[in-house]
Amino acid sequence: MEEKEFSFEERVARCALNSIFGFEPRKGKMLIDAAGGAFEVFSTPKDELSQILGAGCRMQFLDRITEQTFDAAAMELEMLGKDGCRFICLGEDCYPQLLTECQDPPLGLYYKGVSPPGEVFTKREGIAVVGTRSPSAYGKEWCRRIVDSFSRCPRKPVVVSGLALGIDGLAHKTALEEGLPTIAVMATGIDRLYPPANRGLGESIAATPGCGLITDYPPGTDAIRINFLRRNRIIAGIAGSTVLIESKIKGGGMMTARLASSYGRDVYALPGRLDDPMSQGCNLLIRETLAVPVGDMGIFMNDLGLGKPATACAQDFREGLESFYGDRLSPEELQETLRTALKIKSSRGISLDELCRCLKVPFSGISRITTMLQCDGFIEIDLLQHCSIVPVQRGIAR
Repeated sequence: MEEKEFSFEERVARCALNSIFGFEPRKGKMLIDAAGGAFEVFSTPKDELSQILGAGCRMQFLDRITEQTFDAAAMELEMLGKDGCRFICLGEDCYPQLLTECQDPPLGLYYKGVSPPGEVFTKREGIAVVGTRSPSAYGKEWCRRIVDSFSRCPRKPVVVSGLALGIDGLAHKTALEEGLPTIAVMATGIDRLYPPANRGLGESIAATPGCGLITDYPPGTDAIRINFLRRNRIIAGIAGSTVLIESKIKGGGMMTARLASSYGRDVYALPGRLDDPMSQGCNLLIRETLAVPVGDMGIFMNDLGLGKPATACAQDFREGLESFYGDRLSPEELQETLRTALKIKSSRGISLDELCRCLKVPFSGISRITTMLQCDGFIEIDLLQHCSIVPVQRGIAR
């Protein structure tokens, strides 16, 4: 069967209406349905359009439905095409089906990727992985473990997130490392990768088959607070399930999880300590029975419909270190490295200063060993110099 795809004129008209009614897409869809198409909206008298929208219609919206707006959208789409982007319309077969089931789907999505959008949105079910921009070592470790488990299931999903710092970026990065497709939903124009620290990650997503960048904001849109709220509904809408990994009571991850619940989607949350502010949001959703606590990985993956994950063929952490460094270090250096790495494993989030005190080693020695372990992918050190192991890499059980 031939896929449904709109003409260039209809696509331009829908793109123009999306820029006008971006925050109220239902009104734009009302006009399209009543006029018989988006292109026809631009030739319909303003008084008729006003009657369609009814009382409370803001005239500044209707005043923008002009030939000039249409021409500007046409130029925009032509320029985007040269940059490898396209505008996907609500109603086309390549538009994410799950998003159409929501009450407020965007009139269209800007898309950038090397694979056709139909392949990205229809081949696999999406699972959103979201959370705080400032995760603890606990949150980062479990984010990696969860996405790694996705990659070992019989039915592999596409990982959906928001390209933000913290859990979002880590979910995208881990998906790429584990060979999973990932979709980044942006709160800016398709030409504005934000935040700057994740620009390279966004470029990698756009260049990887099966992955893509999407947004409903026109090109040139910068990152402002309200844009992130609108973006979250798309993350929740295109994913069949949402997993929240660490969040305060108020935050973007919490909003995404609540939106997903309102859409009738399954929501899961990583439980944490009762006195940890970063886990208060997750714990609240669990108490409110809006989210199922993440627990046993096998049961969790089955609940998501992915099947039981294959057991990773992995070495013990100590054995992996000995194997990797055995012929690189002297016996004395190897023992110091093992002692440091195992202390980090048993004390998640320990700082460099604390390592010095516990192991009675000068800072210069701890700094040298931890830098080596970080460069070789065994541990990571955050901006506050807290250390934690990288739980899944090199086939080593960590």
